[in-house]
Amino acid sequence: MEEGVYRAVSGGRIALQRRQYSASCREFSVRCPRLQLRSLSAATCSVWLAAYGLFVLSQNSMVLSAAIFITLIGLIVYLHFVKIDQESLLVIGSLGIQMTSSYASGKENTTFIEMSQVKDVVINEAIYMQKVIYYLCILLQDPREPHGVSEVVPLFQSSKPRLDCLVEVYRSCQEILEQRKT
Repeated sequence: MEEGVYRAVSGGRIALQRRQYSASCREFSVRCPRLQLRSLSAATCSVWLAAYGLFVLSQNSMVLSAAIFITLIGLIVYLHFVKIDQESLLVIGSLGIQMTSSYASGKENTTFIEMSQVKDVVINEAIYMQKVIYYLCILLQDPREPHGVSEVVPLFQSSKPRLDCLVEVYRSCQEILEQRKT
């Protein structure tokens, strides 16, 4: 297992772990920074101070209860549906490509694409927040038209690694795809 430290599009640090199980089976995991206690505390304090201000004005204790309840529900929703700690890509030349997103709450979302559906893996570019960013994506073969693409599946959507990290994953995926074609 090899690990490298890279930067995300936002400038934050991300870690890329590479595992090679065989010549045609490799796994890539991108770890995002953990939830910062400082930012969580700041958001919680802001909501509770605003609620306390409303309580002082209205003299209604339901405001404080509602603020605590909304904060807790918001945190649970954020950890379970939004905050992704790790994204992994498992490429098996004879079988397919598996993409897994691991949320901060422990929930995992896994998608599998059969290798017969994969046309290619490419690095694409997009305009995002007045910047050009690059992202890795899988081109799915159109079953009706052999030279066409039916769908573009972006990878590492949450971590958004920069180009140097994407090139490393891209080259490894291309090696496996080339072995499949020969």
